[in-house]
Amino acid sequence: MNKYSFKLHTNKSYPEKKYMTFTRVELMEMTTFQLRNICYKEKLVTGLINTLPRDRLIQTILRYRGAEGSLLIKEQRDGGFERVEASMQKYLKTALTDNGEIKIPAKMSIYRGMKIDKPDKYLVETGGRLVESNVLLVNESQELCGILNLVKDNQHQNLYYLTADQDIGIRDTKNKNYSFIFLRKQDSEYIYKTYYQENSLPPTNLHYFKIPIPDLEIKPLETTNAILAIDFGTTNTTAGVYLDSEYVSSPCTHDLLNKRIQLNSINFVTFLEQTHQDEWIEVVPTVMSVADCSNPDQMSYHFGYDALKIMKKNSYTSLATKFQGIKRWVNNYSKLEEIMDGQGNTALVPRSQILREFMLYIIRMAEHQFKCRFKHLHISSPVKLKTQFIEMFHNILPEYEIESDHALDEGMAVLYNTIANQIENDSFMDGKEYKALVIDCGGGTTDLSSCKFRIEDGHISYKIEINTTYENGDTNFGGNNITYRIFQFMKIVFANYYSRGKNAYDIDALIDIPGKDIYRHVDDFGLEAVYEQFESAFIEAGNIIPTRFKEYENRTRDEYLRVRNNYYFLWEMAEEMKKEFFRKTGILRSRFYSENDLHQDSDLNVTAVERWCLSLLENNQFKDVYDYPNVFFNIKEINHLIKADIYDIVRDFLEEFYENGQLSEYSIIKLTGQSCKIDAFREALKEFVPGRSIEFRQKAENIGKVPELKLSCLRGALRYLNAKKIGMIETDVTNHAPGVPYAVSAFTHNRQEKLLISSLERLNQIHGTISRPWGVTEVEFFLSGSDNHATHKYIYFNRKEDYAPVLYENIAAYYQDKIPQDETDSIVNGEVKFFVFAGEAHWGFHVVPVARRDEQLFIGSKEFFAFETDLSELDFFDGLK
Repeated sequence: MNKYSFKLHTNKSYPEKKYMTFTRVELMEMTTFQLRNICYKEKLVTGLINTLPRDRLIQTILRYRGAEGSLLIKEQRDGGFERVEASMQKYLKTALTDNGEIKIPAKMSIYRGMKIDKPDKYLVETGGRLVESNVLLVNESQELCGILNLVKDNQHQNLYYLTADQDIGIRDTKNKNYSFIFLRKQDSEYIYKTYYQENSLPPTNLHYFKIPIPDLEIKPLETTNAILAIDFGTTNTTAGVYLDSEYVSSPCTHDLLNKRIQLNSINFVTFLEQTHQDEWIEVVPTVMSVADCSNPDQMSYHFGYDALKIMKKNSYTSLATKFQGIKRWVNNYSKLEEIMDGQGNTALVPRSQILREFMLYIIRMAEHQFKCRFKHLHISSPVKLKTQFIEMFHNILPEYEIESDHALDEGMAVLYNTIANQIENDSFMDGKEYKALVIDCGGGTTDLSSCKFRIEDGHISYKIEINTTYENGDTNFGGNNITYRIFQFMKIVFANYYSRGKNAYDIDALIDIPGKDIYRHVDDFGLEAVYEQFESAFIEAGNIIPTRFKEYENRTRDEYLRVRNNYYFLWEMAEEMKKEFFRKTGILRSRFYSENDLHQDSDLNVTAVERWCLSLLENNQFKDVYDYPNVFFNIKEINHLIKADIYDIVRDFLEEFYENGQLSEYSIIKLTGQSCKIDAFREALKEFVPGRSIEFRQKAENIGKVPELKLSCLRGALRYLNAKKIGMIETDVTNHAPGVPYAVSAFTHNRQEKLLISSLERLNQIHGTISRPWGVTEVEFFLSGSDNHATHKYIYFNRKEDYAPVLYENIAAYYQDKIPQDETDSIVNGEVKFFVFAGEAHWGFHVVPVARRDEQLFIGSKEFFAFETDLSELDFFDGLK
């Protein structure tokens, strides 16, 4: 097996400029700390040897590293189109000859209301005659039909691509003989000013190249019946669609030839990932940041990789509000959030609007790639929250048809992917019942579901019977927990390196338990005992490299931004290291490095880090360090670091199955989710099940940017929807009441705790009561997890005006066995009995008060409390880590 290692350093393997350049607008948004960092990075001595004020630093950077901007028409302005047409017809006088060096696409398809972008691959070879500029689309009658942009492809010399914003618009005319008008830089800028300035400009003589377009069609955008499936994740999101040959009447031939659209197969939506070089991949981070909220009616956001790029570009010091983990808002999506943009503008926005904007971004990306409008959506959700998610998306996306009748939860979608493979490979036994456990460890949560399924090869279709049950879950464990452990370890190592003579720090000094004994140590003493010394060292490291930026909100702006930069800089490094180590099982070690190593080891895999900058605390003063630490991390250390965490979550899920002998009944243990590709999961599972029954497919060809485990949920949903559509399968799906991993309790008047809902009972079998006197106004309920520690307090506000007289027959008709008659008969005058029961379709519990006054029963308002609210969740970005 080949050895691999990697070190993070400035990227020399991709085409790049000799130095970075900056525009005035970019520099004006940066802090003094960032500006000095640029001077150090770009070796601008004037900005370092003198303590210059902020405006002088900006002048220095612009003088030596100023970027020459391009004036491109990208935002629509009323009257601009007409002004450009008038100027063009009046001043377009001097034709230039290109000698055949300017080469344009043979055919173009432009869709009304749809932007043109780089992935459309409408390329222009310029022969060195053109620069980035505005391009005019005209017909034979010199009517202006559209305004496009010519944008440089940084990977190839003299190669550009055509883009156009959807708001500028394309005008259809009777004359269809089209040409492009390419302009010199100064003439393009004149057109730009004409578009955006209402005042007339002086007359001019526009020089131009006129290149006829062999075949250009302006087409309407069709609405398709194909279902766009979205796997909305806590950390990452994917989307895709099955496109048959009839999904629209006339698919875009340009995209078919470029294999951007593949008919009669699953197509995944791709997103531009710009970490090292432009690369389109099938996953996008579930991240948003506020771009502009100055106008409450027209707020704009950055999404996914764009949001991360801007955060990184600003050294994580921008004041613009960032959102991560918005999936957790499902139980409280109407709450208002105060947001701020980079210029300090603020606004109040409901969470539902923020969620809507993210989903519309995913839909727009899909519509642009597949050149159609979608109206049908399938959005996967955790099994326990399926009803809440469907209700939420119905409310925030009312113009779309959200699949509900045939909607699959995440575990079911993963399971159907396995079933579809068995059918496709003819590897099932007709009529045999299979039992499977599905462990889904994503970026933010981990869930365990049990399934029984049977496949029969019927007369006209496959008949599939599926029984599924949610067994257990942890909303606070996922891939982010692993990133956080690596973050902690890196912070400890770097603090030691910079403060104690640059000596290495051995993982065995932090977790002094031999690897072979860690599982037993967790069994005997618990998880916290394993990390006790480690956590102490982490707290000590915070005195050297502070990262808890929330605690610096009462300090100076410079101090606050330095600490926030420390946190996000280390988090990004930890995330990158996690991906690299677990993408290839052969990677053995990691190092951070900045020099261009011309004598790299043959086993070295390089990952770029653009700028290294940490702020250390010495004698209560911050000091910048720019030297890359000469520290190696190896895979054995990382495995030792996370071994206890992963074993603990697997043990919580499987120990009861193992002890009562049920585990041997399952023929398939399926691992899925982006975090399950880590070998430590399989090692921990082997403590409970034989390795042969663990289904863990991570094919070599799929080990890349997006592991197959991340796409299996989306692929399963699409295969299921298509099989139902064409009548290949008939399904009988039963979702059994899940086990609840929580307990709900309340205290009596004499402080005796009364258990109302017991942990791990079935959702449809649990209820309890607590009594209070008639005058009570508030009743407290407490939620506790498997560790019996209270994690959240709920308050039911009791209002006398909400009560109405009622007969028991009316109560029974609505609540059935949730409120038994013998419980209401025992209520005495002046007593209110609060009935607490879990909701079968909702992941939470209901509270219904029933009272008796003057021998008459009264019933109060029913209220729902979610088991998992965003307030009780672990947040790695709260500034307290």
